[in-house]
Amino acid sequence: MPRYAFEDFTPGLTQMLGPFTVTKEALLAFAQEYDAQPFHVDEVAAKDSFIGTLIASGWHTCSINMRLFAEGLLLDSTSMGAPGIEEVKWLKPVRPGDTLRSRISVLETRPSKSRPSLGLVRFQFEMLNQADEIVLTQTNWVMFGRRDAEPLKGSGPSVLAAAASAMPDHTPARELPHISSNPYFEDLVIGEKEELGSYTFEADDIIGFARQFDPQRFHVDAEAARDSLFGALCASGWHTAAVWMKLMVGHRSRIRTNALAHGARPARLGPSPGFTNLKWLKPVYAGDTLTYRSAVARKRVSNSRPGWGLVFHHNCATNQHGEEVFSFEGMVFWERRP
Repeated sequence: MPRYAFEDFTPGLTQMLGPFTVTKEALLAFAQEYDAQPFHVDEVAAKDSFIGTLIASGWHTCSINMRLFAEGLLLDSTSMGAPGIEEVKWLKPVRPGDTLRSRISVLETRPSKSRPSLGLVRFQFEMLNQADEIVLTQTNWVMFGRRDAEPLKGSGPSVLAAAASAMPDHTPARELPHISSNPYFEDLVIGEKEELGSYTFEADDIIGFARQFDPQRFHVDAEAARDSLFGALCASGWHTAAVWMKLMVGHRSRIRTNALAHGARPARLGPSPGFTNLKWLKPVYAGDTLTYRSAVARKRVSNSRPGWGLVFHHNCATNQHGEEVFSFEGMVFWERRP
């Protein structure tokens, strides 16, 4: 019997997880695969960035937090996954050599009304570096089986959908033709939509990512996954999010290449302060192909960064059946027209 079940989590409970040291090699490896922006992969280019040094991708920091959570608690629990993330804030950069710990706190618990054998626990995470500075905060619900309850085999899709539906929806109200130029902040129009590309989640890729960052049984073991809530091997939610970043960077790289080919100076994007309302609406199984899209939701001029604006965007992914499986509200610093 796992050590932790739903009944073991009470509001006010705290625990410190870690430590984990971020090596330069690991920082570069993650960024080169999923977030190859200059300030994550190129030390020389990073000197001309907001921070001035090489820093970790925010998605890498989230994935490390997931690893600490899994190793410190989830792998010895009745965890049944999470429907999404309410909010993440990247408060300070994570640099090569930083040592991170994650302080988790139980905010509230809620027995499931539709599934008596499980309950939901709302956690707050604070990731600290070696100077005890908070580099990341995160708030989200996690589903846990109740002690001695019968397992809910194969019912993951309906359970995820029900849990995610309780989260607020901030989808932009309208969609316009996709962006085809090299827009600066002033050129962006609310509602403009971009298709970023498609990606097929193969079993080996799912297992490889999960072994590094989210080694729960339904992500790393096809046989064990058959007896889980999801009924089959499925991708970590952080894997689906990292692939969004990978395709976004690839899309921006194509825009940059096109701009340079036409003698234009490409608009630059800065780092992201965080995101909200991330939903994992349906499991992503081995062999699924997701198509990712992004739309401008709103924007404002930055008060703290002259020459830059802050752009808020709605992002989503649909599988090969046209079902939306993933969405979130992001934000990013965007260069203004010189």
